[in-house]
Amino acid sequence: MRINDIIGALNQWAPPSYQESYDNARLITGNLEQELQGVLISLDCTEEVVQEAIDKGVNLIIAHHPIVFKGLKSFTGKNYVERTVIKAIKNDIAIFSIHTNLDNVNTGVNRMICDRIGLTNCKTLAPKSGILSKIVTFVPSNEVQKVLDALYSVGLGHIGNYDECSFQVKGTGSFRPNDQANPTVGKQNEREMVEETRIEGIFPSHLKGKVVATLKKAHPYEEVAYYLTSLENENQEVGSGMVGELESPMPTEAFMTFLKEQFNLKVIRHTVFHKNEVKRIAVCGGAGSFLLGHAKGVGADVFVTADFKYHEFFDAEEKIIISDIGHYESEVFTKELICNFLKEKFANIALNLSEVDTNPIKYF
Repeated sequence: MRINDIIGALNQWAPPSYQESYDNARLITGNLEQELQGVLISLDCTEEVVQEAIDKGVNLIIAHHPIVFKGLKSFTGKNYVERTVIKAIKNDIAIFSIHTNLDNVNTGVNRMICDRIGLTNCKTLAPKSGILSKIVTFVPSNEVQKVLDALYSVGLGHIGNYDECSFQVKGTGSFRPNDQANPTVGKQNEREMVEETRIEGIFPSHLKGKVVATLKKAHPYEEVAYYLTSLENENQEVGSGMVGELESPMPTEAFMTFLKEQFNLKVIRHTVFHKNEVKRIAVCGGAGSFLLGHAKGVGADVFVTADFKYHEFFDAEEKIIISDIGHYESEVFTKELICNFLKEKFANIALNLSEVDTNPIKYF
């Protein structure tokens, strides 16, 4: 098995195109064609984590946070980033990051947080727009189902809790093959009129190449007529944060105690408890202050996230309880999330959860 086999599966789960513009979720060091010797899964990649990989005899580190966010112009070991990269390269260890793309898929980091809290009816808090496309094509009416089945198999027509979604309308197509054509229907240099069905359907934009290739393979015509349109629709399954509900309301202090237990917290930074009980909970792994307006907009009682600045706490305005549980604490269980995903995909690879505590924040 190659390193690329693992990365390919992770990229299908959380497509790199779903990452935020500032992010660097990708293979940072290593060779995709290198034979896999084992995997170490960590929240962060540091020198200590690379040493752990060496000690365990594995050659792929999967880290949630990228060790490199911006371009490096030198490798002199002057800081921990350069030293980590140098150590990995010297020891033929690949480092792969799966970051905000894993935050943004609905089976990713925020779903994990919702599950740990026990939330139901979970939805994306801030869905992404501009990541959907529509394809329109024209197929002989007796071949429609064959073409649709092929397109459905590669991701066309999935909308929320529904799949195999498409629109069809019948009409008449006309064409005249020239001397070089090899027509499925009709004869060279003769105009042909055929009953055709116009098919259109929506798909995630990152699947464009696969959808077009599948259409051309499944379509009976030598030349396939189709066109693509980028959509501004929100994709309800992709985006930042999530919101859900507790099975029944909880007293506010009891909920905070429950959070401390579920996430192994020493402390929670929070705003005033202006409600006696809570039920609707918004979450965002890592730094989530940018979603406070969304959390208030959906009527959440509590917003569980991290990295709020002092003045940002005032923005709660006693309309929502901000519960800052810490960046590391909100995401450390991402290691288990990634591990469980890979266990289901690959039966015979060595998976290791990092034992290094990479939290740079300590409590006295």
